[in-house]
Amino acid sequence: MRPFEVRPIRIEREVKPGDDVAELILDAGYEPHPDDVLAIAHTIVSKAEGAIVDLSEVEPSPFAETLAERLGKDPKVVEVVLREAETVVRVGPHFILTEVRGGMVCANSGVDESNAPPGHVIVLPEDPDASARRIRCRIREETGVDVGVIITDTQGRPFREGVIGVAIGASGVPTLVDRRGDRDLYGRELEITVVATGDLLAAAAELAMGQADEGTPAAVIRGVRRALIDKGGPDTAAALVRDPGEDIFR
Repeated sequence: MRPFEVRPIRIEREVKPGDDVAELILDAGYEPHPDDVLAIAHTIVSKAEGAIVDLSEVEPSPFAETLAERLGKDPKVVEVVLREAETVVRVGPHFILTEVRGGMVCANSGVDESNAPPGHVIVLPEDPDASARRIRCRIREETGVDVGVIITDTQGRPFREGVIGVAIGASGVPTLVDRRGDRDLYGRELEITVVATGDLLAAAAELAMGQADEGTPAAVIRGVRRALIDKGGPDTAAALVRDPGEDIFR
């Protein structure tokens, strides 16, 4: 793999429902290149798609009230977490581990209080892979250039402290690259190595995008897409979701 670069993209104004995310990014000065992967924080995608919940309109259930007291959380936020969940996997000391649409397992159903308007929370896009495809298509329509797109979120990991960027939506760039059958430096054949390139790209982008008030909810990763396409692999984030039957952490 040759060297590549990661550059943040600043969006100066608040993203609102109905906004065209591709247009916002192009208006911010982004000039697409075929070797680009465009990484976009799910929060602005969710805002543009109207995936925002006004907590004043939420009535917590008795179960949400009980959980909220145990976790030290706002009962209305807990109610939204439960509504977004397909399954509650585990209740931790300060979070609820849930399975959401598409099978992804994450803390608090991906419900985000940070970077949300006061009195609101941001939820995950209805179909992040479809969102990535739409943004990719819009950029191609506007510029004639085809780029890869990933939609990112930050998640924790078993046995590791801290959060890291992961891909929850993707289009136009392989998210898994199968290296089985390749040889290591000593000629041994790789037997189990499948690289989560979607998550690696998301993590690299998060370093440029930041987590707080940076105002850079997107980043361009230039110089890697063509090499990944040459290696092949699925171009959806759904492909990154492990089959429950093979998930030892459940």
